[in-house]
Amino acid sequence: MAVTIWAGFALSIRAMGASGLSTADVALIRYGTPALLLAPFIPSRWAMLRRVSLTDALMVFAGAGLPFFWIAAAGGAATSTAHVSALIAGTVPISVALVGFLLTGTRIPLRRMGGLAVIVAGVAVLGFAQSQTGHGSIGWGVTMLLTASLLWGAYTIGLRRTGLDAIGCTLLVTLPSFVILSVLFACGLVTTHFGVHEAMPFLLVQGLGVGVVSTLSYATAIAKLGPARSAVIGSLAPVLASLGAVPLLGEILTPAIALGVGAITLGVVLANRT
Repeated sequence: MAVTIWAGFALSIRAMGASGLSTADVALIRYGTPALLLAPFIPSRWAMLRRVSLTDALMVFAGAGLPFFWIAAAGGAATSTAHVSALIAGTVPISVALVGFLLTGTRIPLRRMGGLAVIVAGVAVLGFAQSQTGHGSIGWGVTMLLTASLLWGAYTIGLRRTGLDAIGCTLLVTLPSFVILSVLFACGLVTTHFGVHEAMPFLLVQGLGVGVVSTLSYATAIAKLGPARSAVIGSLAPVLASLGAVPLLGEILTPAIALGVGAITLGVVLANRT
């Protein structure tokens, strides 16, 4: 379920450019919806949230909250749906491995090295494919998306370290993001072009889908499967997003982009072998 919604996340990130909504508008939908819906659970989770260390809280907030969203949106504006899904979700296994090594010294198992190497090759192919379009901001876009992937890797590990349940984790992501956004809007520091009609698709995909269902599902998967395995399974989202972008957004799936996405997906399968 989470994988399908992640594909919708990539599609909606790209669709922002064609809508009249600003990045801040969509971010408000993304974090405001779950924050309001889950507000009744705050009293019962408050004691648990207060016990979370500052480091773990920052990993969860920055890795899936407002910083992640803004960076992913910036990268998506300069690339394509295939790049958004492949360079974020597709490279999370590598990001989890890197963050885990930096934090705890956990080494990457040799049996996963081959799969991760194939993922890296797929990333290189995607970067080359986008560079052939002559788009001047390719370096910026790819850098932003890979940065978002590192943040998501930190989020994946941070979820496990907090010891929170799915609802507690979702509150830790959405509440700070919603508060910060509210302050930015109140002070006039962000642009808004909010319209109810244009907001409805984003309410369904970003607000309810990504904000509530996917976040709860991913937190549950982390608890059941662990960070590394959950990240690898989630990397299958690029295929769904790339195929969906053709009829929904009119994007062209070139052979090079298809090869890059295919390589990343193959790397996911190889890295997930037991």
